[in-house]
Amino acid sequence: MAGSDRSKSWAGMGTGWTITSMILGGMLAWGGIGYGIDWLAGTPNIFTAIGFVLGGGGGIYLVYLRYGRERGGGDGA
Repeated sequence: MAGSDRSKSWAGMGTGWTITSMILGGMLAWGGIGYGIDWLAGTPNIFTAIGFVLGGGGGIYLVYLRYGRERGGGDGA
Protein backbone atom coordinates (compact mmCIF):
# COMPACT_ATOMS: atom_id res chain seq x y z
CA MET A 1 0.00 0.00 0.00
CA ALA A 2 2.80 2.42 0.86
CA GLY A 3 4.46 1.81 -2.53
CA SER A 4 1.26 2.75 -4.33
CA ASP A 5 1.01 6.07 -2.46
CA ARG A 6 4.62 6.81 -3.22
CA SER A 7 4.23 6.20 -6.96
CA LYS A 8 1.18 8.48 -7.08
CA SER A 9 3.14 11.32 -5.52
CA TRP A 10 5.76 11.06 -8.31
CA ALA A 11 3.29 10.59 -11.17
CA GLY A 12 3.83 14.02 -12.76
CA MET A 13 7.61 13.97 -12.50
CA GLY A 14 8.09 12.59 -16.02
CA THR A 15 5.94 15.34 -17.48
CA GLY A 16 7.91 17.98 -15.61
CA TRP A 17 11.20 16.63 -16.90
CA THR A 18 9.81 16.49 -20.44
CA ILE A 19 8.73 20.13 -20.30
CA THR A 20 12.06 21.22 -18.83
CA SER A 21 13.98 19.28 -21.46
CA MET A 22 11.97 20.72 -24.33
CA ILE A 23 12.58 24.31 -23.24
CA LEU A 24 16.27 23.85 -22.39
CA GLY A 25 16.88 21.78 -25.52
CA GLY A 26 15.40 24.49 -27.72
CA MET A 27 17.50 27.15 -26.03
CA LEU A 28 20.71 25.13 -26.33
CA ALA A 29 20.10 24.09 -29.94
CA TRP A 30 19.19 27.54 -31.25
CA GLY A 31 21.73 29.25 -29.01
CA GLY A 32 24.38 26.97 -30.51
CA ILE A 33 23.24 27.82 -34.02
CA GLY A 34 23.40 31.51 -33.11
CA TYR A 35 26.88 31.01 -31.69
CA GLY A 36 27.97 29.42 -34.95
CA ILE A 37 26.58 32.33 -36.93
CA ASP A 38 28.37 34.77 -34.61
CA TRP A 39 31.61 32.85 -35.05
CA LEU A 40 31.30 32.86 -38.84
CA ALA A 41 30.23 36.52 -39.05
CA GLY A 42 32.62 37.75 -36.35
CA THR A 43 29.86 39.48 -34.41
CA PRO A 44 29.93 39.83 -30.60
CA ASN A 45 27.26 37.30 -29.45
CA ILE A 46 24.31 39.04 -31.10
CA PHE A 47 22.96 35.93 -32.79
CA THR A 48 23.69 33.79 -29.74
CA ALA A 49 21.31 35.91 -27.67
CA ILE A 50 18.72 35.89 -30.44
CA GLY A 51 19.06 32.10 -30.70
CA PHE A 52 18.54 31.61 -26.96
CA VAL A 53 15.40 33.75 -27.00
CA LEU A 54 13.97 32.10 -30.11
CA GLY A 55 14.85 28.64 -28.80
CA GLY A 56 13.15 29.32 -25.49
CA GLY A 57 10.07 30.66 -27.24
CA GLY A 58 10.02 27.68 -29.58
CA GLY A 59 10.34 25.30 -26.64
CA ILE A 60 7.45 26.96 -24.84
CA TYR A 61 5.37 26.75 -28.01
CA LEU A 62 6.12 23.02 -28.34
CA VAL A 63 5.11 22.50 -24.70
CA TYR A 64 1.87 24.34 -25.43
CA LEU A 65 1.21 22.16 -28.47
CA ARG A 66 1.83 18.99 -26.52
CA TYR A 67 0.21 19.77 -23.15
CA GLY A 68 -1.69 23.06 -23.32
CA ARG A 69 -4.20 22.75 -26.11
CA GLU A 70 -7.73 21.63 -25.44
CA ARG A 71 -8.51 18.38 -27.20
CA GLY A 72 -11.68 18.17 -29.27
CA GLY A 73 -15.20 18.85 -28.10
CA GLY A 74 -14.90 22.58 -28.72
CA ASP A 75 -17.05 24.70 -30.95
CA GLY A 76 -14.06 25.66 -33.11
CA ALA A 77 -13.92 29.23 -31.80
